[in-house]
Amino acid sequence: MKRRVAVTGLGVVTSLGRAVELFWDRLLRGESGIGPITLFDVSGYRVQFGGQVPWDPEQENIASLKDIRRLDRFTQFAMASAIDAVTDSGLDFSKEDAYRCGVVIGSGIGGLSEFETQHERLLSKGIDKVSPFTIPKLLINSASGHVSTMYGIKGPNFSVATACASAANSIGNALRAIQYGDADVMVTGGSEAALTPMGLAGFQNMRALSCRTDAPQQASRPFDKDRDGFVLAEGAGVVVLEELEHARKRGARIYGELMGYGASGDAGHITQPDEEGRGAARAMAMALTDAGLNPDAVHYVNAHGTSTPLGDKAETIAIKRVFADHAKRLTISSTKSQLGHTLGASGGIELVVCALTIARGVIAPTVNLDHPDPDCDLDYTPNIARAATVEIAMSNSFGFGGHNASLILSRLR
Repeated sequence: MKRRVAVTGLGVVTSLGRAVELFWDRLLRGESGIGPITLFDVSGYRVQFGGQVPWDPEQENIASLKDIRRLDRFTQFAMASAIDAVTDSGLDFSKEDAYRCGVVIGSGIGGLSEFETQHERLLSKGIDKVSPFTIPKLLINSASGHVSTMYGIKGPNFSVATACASAANSIGNALRAIQYGDADVMVTGGSEAALTPMGLAGFQNMRALSCRTDAPQQASRPFDKDRDGFVLAEGAGVVVLEELEHARKRGARIYGELMGYGASGDAGHITQPDEEGRGAARAMAMALTDAGLNPDAVHYVNAHGTSTPLGDKAETIAIKRVFADHAKRLTISSTKSQLGHTLGASGGIELVVCALTIARGVIAPTVNLDHPDPDCDLDYTPNIARAATVEIAMSNSFGFGGHNASLILSRLR
């Protein structure tokens, strides 16, 4: 019999800020974290904006100055969000069985910044000038490794790399670890810092990004007929999951119960979604089955909603496939309209949003939804946050490679 799993801690690093309360407040006000990129010279790029995190690692109190220099930006984000999530949970790992606690933190790309820096050093200064910390810094599993070391966690410890579904798949795997008895506590989510010269050039040149350089805060516009691509962003989202009775025994605050997880593959184009949304629909249906729920039990969907012409339409079709007539009664929103697309971190951030939506009774808006696409004809919470009682929420994440993942979070009953 599957064990029940509670969400007891939340942590985020986003273009709207690090602290969860600040992030949530700005999200509900409809503020945008998108603006000019200042991390590197973008003067030669067609796209010159993104969802950049305001970040000074030396001020973030995540490690010593010496150790910070040995961490890629994406690992720094993961550690910061993990610290906040664990603090929020009230867990003291020194009092836990280290082998009953684990970490699964995913990333789509990992230490891209470090790779670029050291490749340039190799070409310009020679072999001996490449840092010995290069490989440990760029590895995708570096985030999980450092978080486990930070807390002395010795249970299941790995990473998932499924592009933009990485965090959702990571959380799904962490859910399974607790459900089937491999662990009692899991620190899980995703982190990404691909806002780099190579990252921006690659996404720009494949024509995946919005080119609204004249109006960056209006560039991410999921489900709007004038959308022209996503906005590249960075960040991290981490949650603490616990076996329900473990959480209850220590008197933990419980944001909700993680009830279901579904995953599928499109087996089609490497970057384009299935136009009929069949893979996405399969993941959603599997999550409902895993949770033991009928489609009409769901009240809110945090959509993948990246602001791409094909993706938003395909997701709408997929939602209709799964929810049928109930699709018209769902409340849906895409927080990428305010944050940009954080790639492998997005599912972690968006599960935090779902947890706060259930706990606080407010649904964050989809901003910039000024001219709805006729092919996207559901209720996407346009532009203004909405008070609502949400008992059950679904979070969707779909990635390049045809990776689809859905998670279902419920108010504890």
